[in-house]
Amino acid sequence: MKIGVISDTHIPGNCETIPDKIKEYFKGVDMIIHAGDITELCVLDELALIAPRVEAVRGNMDLHPPSNKLPLKKIIIAEKFKIGVIHGSGAPKNLMKRVANEFKNVDVIIFGHSHIPVNEVSNGVLFFNPGSATDTVTAMERTIGILEINNEIKGQIISI
Repeated sequence: MKIGVISDTHIPGNCETIPDKIKEYFKGVDMIIHAGDITELCVLDELALIAPRVEAVRGNMDLHPPSNKLPLKKIIIAEKFKIGVIHGSGAPKNLMKRVANEFKNVDVIIFGHSHIPVNEVSNGVLFFNPGSATDTVTAMERTIGILEINNEIKGQIISI
């Protein structure tokens, strides 16, 4: 199974639509997970044209209807793995610790908010932040992620 992971798109603030390069990388994925700061739900509609399943949570910039109706966090089952998804909040320092406190008994925690990519295993949990797909203010480059499941789950950060 292959999962595209995206966060902090801030559309239409940073760009008008999902960049074509992202669509190319996500072509053929089984699912796309958006970790918040979607801003406009048309982003999820665009992603639904790429993958048969799209999951999303609300970020701190998802303030207005209907994006503010998305859940703050959720757990997704992908094959035998439990994936916790949350946007995150507060300063980037200790963000991993804060999001870890939101979930129990998960294999992966996907988060966003900081715009800084993370692909790190801690205490047996894969912490995965794809960074921002459209912004370079906080990070040096725009990034997305791919999770691949083949008896284990591995993450890859992709610079776009």
